[in-house]
Amino acid sequence: MSTVPEREEIDAADKWDLKSVYDSTEAWEDDFERAKADIEELRDYEGRVTADGETLLEFLEAYEDVARTVSTLAAYARMRADEDTRDQEAQALKSRGSALASKLSSATSFLEPELQSLDRDELDRMVAATDGLELYEHYLDDVFRMKAHTRSAEVEEVISEFGEVMGAPGEVYGMLTNADLEFPTVEGPAGEDVTITQANFTTLLQERDREFRQTVHESFYDRISDVRNTIGASLQYSTKGDVKRAQVRGYDTAREAALDGPNIPVEVYDNLVETVRGNLDALHHHADLKRRALDVDDLEMWDLYMPLTDAEEPDIDYEQAREYVVEAVAPLGEDYQERVAEGLESGWVDVYENEGKRSGAYSGGTYDTQPFILMNYQGDLDSVYTLAHELGHSLHSQLSSEHQPYVYNDYEIFVAEVASTVNESLLTQYLLEHTADEALRAHVLDQYLERFRSTLFRQTLFADFEHTIHTMEENGEPLTPDALDAEYGDLKREFYGDARVDDHIAREWMRIPHFYYNYYVYQYSTGISAAVALTEGILAGKEGAAEAYIDFLTRGSTEYPLELLRDAGVDMSSPAPIESAIGVYREYLDRAEDHLL
Repeated sequence: MSTVPEREEIDAADKWDLKSVYDSTEAWEDDFERAKADIEELRDYEGRVTADGETLLEFLEAYEDVARTVSTLAAYARMRADEDTRDQEAQALKSRGSALASKLSSATSFLEPELQSLDRDELDRMVAATDGLELYEHYLDDVFRMKAHTRSAEVEEVISEFGEVMGAPGEVYGMLTNADLEFPTVEGPAGEDVTITQANFTTLLQERDREFRQTVHESFYDRISDVRNTIGASLQYSTKGDVKRAQVRGYDTAREAALDGPNIPVEVYDNLVETVRGNLDALHHHADLKRRALDVDDLEMWDLYMPLTDAEEPDIDYEQAREYVVEAVAPLGEDYQERVAEGLESGWVDVYENEGKRSGAYSGGTYDTQPFILMNYQGDLDSVYTLAHELGHSLHSQLSSEHQPYVYNDYEIFVAEVASTVNESLLTQYLLEHTADEALRAHVLDQYLERFRSTLFRQTLFADFEHTIHTMEENGEPLTPDALDAEYGDLKREFYGDARVDDHIAREWMRIPHFYYNYYVYQYSTGISAAVALTEGILAGKEGAAEAYIDFLTRGSTEYPLELLRDAGVDMSSPAPIESAIGVYREYLDRAEDHLL
């Protein structure tokens, strides 16, 4: 263990290549000024955008040109800011990029109300009579689907103007926990100083020394509790914002509004929570295996991340991780595998943690750039899985951008988490079949079980909590830190059965940034369920399974998420994929009990 380096101490080969986007801040500024002027020109279409098919097509094409530039400006600025959240110049660029995106949204907010003012037959005739408009038919269908929840042009402009402001609670939370909040340095098992960070917190909870794990657990939550009221207020107002936006658009609940965007029925959410709750005995079995593996009377919350094996987890350097991931994705075909290998050599990945760097990991980039991956690689198996996960997102984006026009290149989060989790499942099978290192094999088996625990069960717990606090807000119940502790602690007790839930873990909601993403987390759970089903078919050599999956990755948002997944071979409107995934989890729990205990 060591202290976290400054960014300039990281080798250039281990940083992403943002110069492939803009080679200087001056080049960014040039595009920024052009985009500002182009946005003003788009305003001139207000009141006449649907005058005829040619005018509508002209606007849509002009809008796409501007949107592509704004997207790249904002993405570059965000990545620069994430490199070191203490860098004020980069934070200023990020703020300006975000403001420009809001300005574009505001300037073009008249489009959907004006489209929806047309008779549908009139619009269909316009499309039929104008070469080029047929490309936008699915987009126009989606616009009309949302007609009941679209306000007047004036109201839509106000909503767009406030978009940046409404995201402030999440931004404040991110700056507080990543830049301003200094977590303690504690004494490590060998007497060394160990600095706790958001990025290494769960890694430290895998240390063998149980007293050290308890110290890390309690020190982290004691420190974050120093800003308990600030984080509580930020989450409260983020939740209020979700509820108010839904009300303005005429939805009964914030959940209904959030799921209506990607056209996901609320029953899908309910199926997930009810099915997982109905199978908590599987999670309780996993928790009991951990207790037995540790040979303790009670499983504590600082024990949850410990593996079921007492074999020392081997360190995995980044070069080895890359090799594992490239080999693991071979069942998806030579083209997919070559793309992964090339990306890992082409400045996609910002590999290591540095002081001030945004915690966690993500895949970024835009239609006009290469993919980019932010990592905080820790040299452990979990980091290898994270790399495979983010590469799944990156390949999805790359394939979609290559095969779809801009209007359909993006895809909903509901399907995004399928691509990432298929890669994780392929990595598991590859390592179990090909590694000769018994210690690594044991940790891979444990890691696969951890993926189920943390993705299917833990994220469903998060989804349950998120829905609870939104319902409380809708019912006028106060979202005080004490109330949030109580609700979260009760869920932890239910999900983890006989494990001891201490007061510290009841505050875990304070360290989860996804609660600021408006009904986002459930899609991790649905994603792993769909991914397990798809991977089983691919690895079994089911005829056409790999080809159907790759086709799914190329289709962007040409259809709604449930239809895309049905075509790939899985029906997420049913509880069946969730039940099937839990069935696989049970099988691997039995395998672990037989071989690891």
